[in-house]
Amino acid sequence: MTPRRALAYLIGISAIVRLVAASLLGLGNDEAYHFLYSAHPALSYYDHPPMLAWTELAGLLLTRATYSAVALRLGFIVLFAGSTWLMARIAGRWFGQWAGFYAALALNLTAYYGLAAATFALPDGPLLFFWLLTLDRLTVAVEDGRKTTPWLAVGLAWGCAMLSKYHAIFLPAGAVMYLLVTPSKRRILLQPGPYIAVLTGLAVFSPVLAWNASHGWASFLFQGGRAVGGLTPRPDFLATALLAQVGYLFPWIWLPLMAILFRELRAWKRLRSEGERLALCVAILPFAAFTAVACFRPVLPHWGLIGLVSLFPSLGKLWAEIAARNPARMRRSMTMAGGFSLVLLGLTLAEYHTGFLQRVPGSSWGLFKAQADPTGDLYGWDEVATRLEEMGALSDPDGFLVTRLWYQSAQVSHAIRMKRPVLCYNIDDPRGFAFWSTPSDFVGRDAVLLVINDDPVSLPFYRRWFADASSLGEFTIERRGKPLRKVQAYRLSNQLASFPYTFSPERTAARETLRAGGHPLDARPEAIGRSAPGASMIR
Repeated sequence: MTPRRALAYLIGISAIVRLVAASLLGLGNDEAYHFLYSAHPALSYYDHPPMLAWTELAGLLLTRATYSAVALRLGFIVLFAGSTWLMARIAGRWFGQWAGFYAALALNLTAYYGLAAATFALPDGPLLFFWLLTLDRLTVAVEDGRKTTPWLAVGLAWGCAMLSKYHAIFLPAGAVMYLLVTPSKRRILLQPGPYIAVLTGLAVFSPVLAWNASHGWASFLFQGGRAVGGLTPRPDFLATALLAQVGYLFPWIWLPLMAILFRELRAWKRLRSEGERLALCVAILPFAAFTAVACFRPVLPHWGLIGLVSLFPSLGKLWAEIAARNPARMRRSMTMAGGFSLVLLGLTLAEYHTGFLQRVPGSSWGLFKAQADPTGDLYGWDEVATRLEEMGALSDPDGFLVTRLWYQSAQVSHAIRMKRPVLCYNIDDPRGFAFWSTPSDFVGRDAVLLVINDDPVSLPFYRRWFADASSLGEFTIERRGKPLRKVQAYRLSNQLASFPYTFSPERTAARETLRAGGHPLDARPEAIGRSAPGASMIR
């Protein structure tokens, strides 16, 4: 067995496993929402840059299966195969081919990158691929900083990483840090190459800049605000974030990575490999930044993980050394790690289809309540669409559907195959739904409000927006006889005013009017600051 052949087996077998998983699992909440990116082509989006939508479209157009979960996920599975190859290429260049194979294997054995981002329609899949591609091209460019062509490739790769996720801003910061702290490389900063790379990357990223400039910098404000916390230190937030990282990477990978990180920081001057130095500089900034944020506010565990990806070549080197000294031990360890991942995937598939871990109401048996079941969000939305069709909720050709939460609206929209518009009427967090339609287009039209899982806010709030309301009925989605999701449907007649969720000053004022207890008619742009005619009668 050669390293190259082992890598080919790894890529091929793992891709088959992911394709099987992709065909057996329904869409997650984020995936259903991201599907709407592909249905609304734009230069960029409120939550993320457009690479996510382009990757989705590649699979959807190739298969011509618009509503297939496998088609939506296909591009991400292919990209992760490329990420596996790139990881092996980077580590192989630095430490030898067997180190490259083990680095690629370690990446595949993680929960988040090897299972989630490698299979599902998430922005971290494209980010991982272009992050590694940028690191690969940086390795070539810094070998001789006087050549400009390698730096052009760095700029193109970095620009695509920025089109994937804003976390890629740490890549040039890490590269500059490496050049500054490495005396033999500082002269590169006097060459045109790095500046060509930055300008090229910004040119590639320009669609996102253009979209934000025309939408009040909404995406930058949203994502930037998620990283802003309070001033009071919260050790519990930090502990939760670090423990979640352990779960996302698994202890047998996260702990060695932490050991490598701190060991290389202490031994910086003694590091022989320029690759190790570059990887350390690229890794430390995002990891430190999001760890600092976690000291003050909750963060998603994977935010800081992208930095640790740069340390996988060093982990591959460590595993290759262990394999050379004791191959039997390494085989046992890798068999156990790979077996754990496969068992976890198998349990996920079994829980999704049977709900064997879900608690029955009134019983203490089981691990999860229906609303807390980690696979429950993926299950049963096609049945929701069927039941809505049966009760006539989709019969009005001029009607539309409404939920209060963006991911519920996304799941319903995908499930009904976009036969009717589905909106998210949420003043504080409508996500991309604030940009995918014109609010005034729905004034005077009838809606079907879906209240999912006994949401107490929906009906009393939305009743004020319409001339009349009546119940269409309710139903419960079950999985193997266990109730999973309750849906109540209400017919809302004649919407009275535009819903205020765009980013204009008038709409901001309208939101404040509603929060203060005002009536929707008072929130119309033309009625801001005065009483709307007829508002008292409707009250």
